[in-house]
Amino acid sequence: MASALDTLCGQAYGARQYNLLGIYKQRAMLLLTIVSIPLAVVWFYTGEILLLFGQDADIAAEAGAYARWMIPAIFGYGLMQCHVRFLQTQNIVQPVMASAGAAAACHLVVCWLLVYGLGMGSKGAALSNAISYWLNVAVLAVYVRISSACKETWTGFSTEAFRDALSFFRLAIPSALMVCLEMWSFELVVLLSGLLPNPKLETSVLSISLNTSSFVWMIPFGLSCAISTRVSNELGAGRPQAARLAVRVVLFLAVAEGLIVGLILVCVRYIWGHAYSDVEEVVVYVARMMLVIAVTIFFDGIMTVLSGVARGCGWQKIGACINLGAYYIVGIPSAYLLGFVLCLGGMVRFLFPLNPKKIKACVCR
Repeated sequence: MASALDTLCGQAYGARQYNLLGIYKQRAMLLLTIVSIPLAVVWFYTGEILLLFGQDADIAAEAGAYARWMIPAIFGYGLMQCHVRFLQTQNIVQPVMASAGAAAACHLVVCWLLVYGLGMGSKGAALSNAISYWLNVAVLAVYVRISSACKETWTGFSTEAFRDALSFFRLAIPSALMVCLEMWSFELVVLLSGLLPNPKLETSVLSISLNTSSFVWMIPFGLSCAISTRVSNELGAGRPQAARLAVRVVLFLAVAEGLIVGLILVCVRYIWGHAYSDVEEVVVYVARMMLVIAVTIFFDGIMTVLSGVARGCGWQKIGACINLGAYYIVGIPSAYLLGFVLCLGGMVRFLFPLNPKKIKACVCR
């Protein structure tokens, strides 16, 4: 939902209506905190929900405990995203990067202390995530308060933040749906994978594959944030031709990045699994998955930057409709066919996104 600030703050900054940025940020912080409360309730009962879907009892119990200890992170993450979008739409990215780096460095120490020092295991890992998010929020909040770069956009708290929540939700809800419809479809496929034979092997390989794809996805995600800011700023300033040129440039970069990273993954596929496991069965399975991941991330990169364009233009409703059709009309039925009829096993988790992502890329272009 914080993605609504990409449109609101970005276009306000381009139009030189600087005072609106602080009001938009405060409004987003208030509303996201309220929305986080029902999400916290869902996370509290995650273990029970997974059991209702027929998941393995041990896996459901562990996931449920992890989710409960992650509840403080929901609120911190929402506030952090408001600060990040507020700064990014002003082209202030170095402090965001420095804050994230400092939080990551502290996270390593805190995570080790909680997981091994205090023996909390996965619960400690979850709690360390929450601590890192809140640390990031504190650093960014102090920067916004004392930095001269934000003196025109942050003028203190205003009662205007309590008004016109509907205009925020008009963009925030479609923004959330753009992300959630995609992520929920992936989670449904993960649930389907848990019903396959040997679910513990499938879960282990999926965890490695998800970590890999999430790691390389950060590159197109960075391009997406950049193009969202550039497009919103240019449109707010009344320069649509400059916005169009920026879109062409970022699409070229996304294609080049997808080809290069995909080739690297193919080359290291036989050794990548050893970084996570010594079990030969897992390593071989990961090598097979890497071929599919390499193809997936190519289309994922294009789709990700086009999503950034949509956020910058305020086209979140269009993006949500495209995701609904691509993932739920085409994707989920394809996942069932690949996993249970063609018996491709956990590989369905990464074969599944190919058709939806190709559809989204073609429609958005």
